[in-house]
Amino acid sequence: MNELPPSSDPGQSFQSTPPSQQAESTTSRAPLQNDNAPRLRKTLKPVYGGLSILALLLIAQWWSAQHEISSLRDEVAQRLKSGESLTTETKVLVKTVQDGMRELQAKVNVLESKQTEAQSQQLALEQLYQELSKNRDDWALAEIEQVLSTASQQLQLAGNVQGAIIALQNADSRLSRSDKPQFIMIRRAIAKDLERLKALPTVDLTGIALRLDSVIGQIDNMPLLSDEKPVLAPTQPKASRRAPKKAEAKPTTDKARSSASDLIADLGDKWDSWTNEMWTEVRQLIRVRNVDIPDALLLSPTQSYYARENLKLRLLNARVALLTRNEAAFRSDLVSAQDAISRYFDTRAKQTQTTQALLRQVQASNISIEMPTLADSLNAVRNYKAKP
Repeated sequence: MNELPPSSDPGQSFQSTPPSQQAESTTSRAPLQNDNAPRLRKTLKPVYGGLSILALLLIAQWWSAQHEISSLRDEVAQRLKSGESLTTETKVLVKTVQDGMRELQAKVNVLESKQTEAQSQQLALEQLYQELSKNRDDWALAEIEQVLSTASQQLQLAGNVQGAIIALQNADSRLSRSDKPQFIMIRRAIAKDLERLKALPTVDLTGIALRLDSVIGQIDNMPLLSDEKPVLAPTQPKASRRAPKKAEAKPTTDKARSSASDLIADLGDKWDSWTNEMWTEVRQLIRVRNVDIPDALLLSPTQSYYARENLKLRLLNARVALLTRNEAAFRSDLVSAQDAISRYFDTRAKQTQTTQALLRQVQASNISIEMPTLADSLNAVRNYKAKP
């Protein structure tokens, strides 16, 4: 490989150098190639060896790179396959999660609506509780005012002292549960009213009412002046004239005289018995009475019934007036009842006298007690409520 053929240079066909210059170059190159060829070979041998080694190294590196690339391709293909499977599984999971999220969202919406409703209810309850806690004292005072007003009305109309005392005690107990110092004035007024009520004298209304009931129960047994059977003292039978004669000692010798006297005595006894019976009959037929009102003797059975019922009504009215502390009506009804008994009933009978005695006891009872009012307690409650 001493020379390179002219055709081997690909660039020669494209050169445009003149022929004179080409001749000079050939003449000057020929002696150089002939002189340096062995030296050039010695120099190129190690270069070719290094190039071959380099080529081998490049080929080995290329082969290893190709092997690694192929292994990487396989690994990438496997990973792509596994990635596709994972992608499908992921899609399924995503769809499941999306469905679950939709359900959860629906449940969350329901819970949010319920929570909103619960919050609104809670706010309403809190507001109501605040109003109740704010107006709790007002409610308590309104209730106490109503109780005291009712007790005052009963005290004035029916004289119910015990009921008024109980009402005041309950009101004071209700106010004592609160530790507000503003209630001290109200409790002080209630204490004053309690002292006034407890200082009142006691009237035995129950005992007086029971006496009136006893009088009303005895009216049916009281005889009227127009009754058929008058009240007469029993007549004592006269002593027989024969009895003392029998007690006397008679001489046994005078038998004829004793028999005649016995006959006369028997006739005398019979005469006395007959005359007594006749006189009794005459006394039953003829009655002599001192009556101020003659019409009382002429009452028919119906009028007698109404006379008793009218007396009962008078006493019942007196009982109602007693319970309502209406002393004027009570006294008036008792006086009218006494007049009716004296006018239409037999005052000589024991039942009538017992009834009149009970009525006098009832009439002597004192029920004229001036009842105090609960104005102090009511005014204290109303003044506290009127404060801003």
